[in-house]
Amino acid sequence: MRRTRVIPVLLIHEGGVYKTTKFAKPVYIGDPINAIRLFNDMEVDEIAVLDVDASKNGSSPDFGLVGELASEAFMPFAYGGGITSIDQVQAILQYGIEKIVINHAFLDDYRFISKCADDIGRQSLVVSIDCKKKIMGGYGVFDHVSGKNLKMDVLEVINCAEEAGAGEILINSVDRDGTMSGIDNDLVKLVTDSVSVPVIACGGAGSLEHLQAAEQNGASAIAAGSMFVFKGKQRGVLINYPNEEQLRAFLR
Repeated sequence: MRRTRVIPVLLIHEGGVYKTTKFAKPVYIGDPINAIRLFNDMEVDEIAVLDVDASKNGSSPDFGLVGELASEAFMPFAYGGGITSIDQVQAILQYGIEKIVINHAFLDDYRFISKCADDIGRQSLVVSIDCKKKIMGGYGVFDHVSGKNLKMDVLEVINCAEEAGAGEILINSVDRDGTMSGIDNDLVKLVTDSVSVPVIACGGAGSLEHLQAAEQNGASAIAAGSMFVFKGKQRGVLINYPNEEQLRAFLR
């Protein structure tokens, strides 16, 4: 019987795997090929690889790296970073990658999502939204490319993503990113109550209890970075992932 998916997220920066805290202070983790191989051995549910430099630099996806990673991955694979055209989407899928993750290009022009959905189908399309608490309450949208909070409401943006053709929506809490202090479940519930497509909760996971709480608030999957690359209070670098028995003890 299937249970809620648990997805390690690898951030690619300057060719390596890094982990940020609140989208800042990147810490080097290691070689992405090695990380993929280790997660293969741990039989992870899925993996998401996000190139955090590509959109910022205005560059295309690193197809050479995409091909190398895809050739090593034996789990469902999602890739995002620098994707701005249907040709790039098609090129990435040709490597055997199952899902495309779109973030900045959606904020720039939501119609791009509709074009992608028409071309590859909703099931292969994830729209990622970086969310940040507003000072006066509620949640806004953060653009990692400009480094600015946008004058957009999260619910308006996620509803637009669903209408445009997103098959899944990944919500990432900027405030919780890398903290391992727990997922923002108020945000998770707000979003899951507002859309009918699956929602992937990301940002702040540090324990199996945190994953369970996100599931209980409606998340169809939980993604995490720090939880699967650090270990212990000193945050020593160690690729890790719960075994199936541990996951099923907390997740349906």
